[in-house]
Amino acid sequence: MNKFTSLTAFFFLILNLSSQDSIQKNIIIEQPKVEIKKANWYDKISIRGYTQVRYNRLFETNPNLKSEQGDKSIGNLGGFFIRRLRVIIFGQVHEHVYFYIQPDFASSASSTGLHFGQLRDAYFDVSVDKKREFRFRFGQSKVPFGFENMQSSQNRLPLDRNDALNSAVSNERDLGVFFMYAPKKVRELYSSLVNDGYKGSGDYGVFACGLYNGQTANKPELNNNSHFVARLSYPFKIKEQVIEPGIQGYTGIWTMPKDQITATTKVSNNLEYLDERYAGSLILYPKPFGIQAEYNIGKGPEYDVARDSIMTKDLKGGYVTLSYLVKIKKQTIIPFVRGTIYEGGKKHELDARAYNVKEIEGGIEYQLIKNFEFTASFVYSDRTTSDKTKESNHQKGSFLRLQAQLNF
Repeated sequence: MNKFTSLTAFFFLILNLSSQDSIQKNIIIEQPKVEIKKANWYDKISIRGYTQVRYNRLFETNPNLKSEQGDKSIGNLGGFFIRRLRVIIFGQVHEHVYFYIQPDFASSASSTGLHFGQLRDAYFDVSVDKKREFRFRFGQSKVPFGFENMQSSQNRLPLDRNDALNSAVSNERDLGVFFMYAPKKVRELYSSLVNDGYKGSGDYGVFACGLYNGQTANKPELNNNSHFVARLSYPFKIKEQVIEPGIQGYTGIWTMPKDQITATTKVSNNLEYLDERYAGSLILYPKPFGIQAEYNIGKGPEYDVARDSIMTKDLKGGYVTLSYLVKIKKQTIIPFVRGTIYEGGKKHELDARAYNVKEIEGGIEYQLIKNFEFTASFVYSDRTTSDKTKESNHQKGSFLRLQAQLNF
């Protein structure tokens, strides 16, 4: 090869490399720009809910056996009944701010008016840290007292809450401010125990405390004192099982509403009564065998027959629920049984009605699909109540309950 040929080859090599470099530059320049869009406000908000339709009167032995605080369709003149129709609007609208609103469209406005809308929850959580382990809750929400009280009716096995702890806070809710703390791993565990169908209570923190009005949800405050509540619990794993022990208590002053007092019933001068309770909880989540047990003691207003007076008296009671979870493909079957005892007053009822309750309920929950479940349960109840209008109303009997539940 001569010098001329070599120079020519070198010249064409340089031109070729230069051309390839230009093409690559053009390719880079022509790549489209990716625009990062900000999330719209509606991308941070979700909607879910559930509906429960019941019938309680199969094999009924005593139509005079009623439930004042729970399902009002139990007993005489009861029929098909929409127990709950909840629509929940919620969302993490900011890294540190979460909100939750839940109305119920199956509330009873009176003995003759059904299916009215009423606010159940309306609160927002403000997290102090990025992991959201420390947070303050403002608004109307469940009072952190009692595992079954905090457990959603969408997840609970027995169709109504037990008398012993549910008599502490009607509708489980009140207006106030609460502080809650839970490590990130525990918050994730709380979430999984609900989402995976293990009948969790939801996330109310490992430790919670706060102040609330004390007259219960959707009721006006009637005194200048706030109730104080505190709760401590911690779930831990033993192989596949999860156990959660807990303790809780509250104290405050309850004012009897005038429209809940019979005209001639004797009351305190200012209608105020000490209202305090302390409770222990022990939960073994159904993996597959489950135990849920709680017991509380305390003091509160209660009608005294001998003195024809509403007085501050001792109260006590609790319950034990046993269950067994079976999964067959995508279907879930959970048989359960619960026993309840309670002796004390119910401050929310006429004359702070006195109660002596012995009740057992056993049944089975069948989840055909995630969106539909069916529950059948048999109840035997022995109840004695006392107020000014009926000093000793002893009713006992049994009945079969059926419930269809839609989850959406």
